Amino acid sequence: MAQIGRKIYYDKATGNPILDTGERWGAVTETSVDEDFATYAVLQERVRDTVDYIQLEYGQYADDFAQCNGYKVDVATKTIVFSYPDTAQPEQPPVYQKPLTEQVADLKEQNAQIMLQLAQLGGGA
Repeated sequence: MAQIGRKIYYDKATGNPILDTGERWGAVTETSVDEDFATYAVLQERVRDTVDYIQLEYGQYADDFAQCNGYKVDVATKTIVFSYPDTAQPEQPPVYQKPLTEQVADLKEQNAQIMLQLAQLGGGA
């Protein structure tokens, strides 16, 4: 059974998403950029040179998409950045940041390195 991750088309100048194809599975086939431009009206309305895209793996950032209240593409790095709801300040404009799943993974790695350094110094628990 095929699993195809979402393809996010975005404005090259702003990083704002234009089209999220969503994830697909089952009897599906990958589409080319040409096919997408022929299929989706929102892409047909655009000058092709002003649009770029990111292809994600199936399930990639699933938790981030479920929890976020917005996302866009950092045009400098061509990576997705998310904004998450702030219940303390709901009217504040979105603050885009690295996906929380990546932030947690980074913190786990840093914690493991610190614990190893402590153990090497004889201060580990």
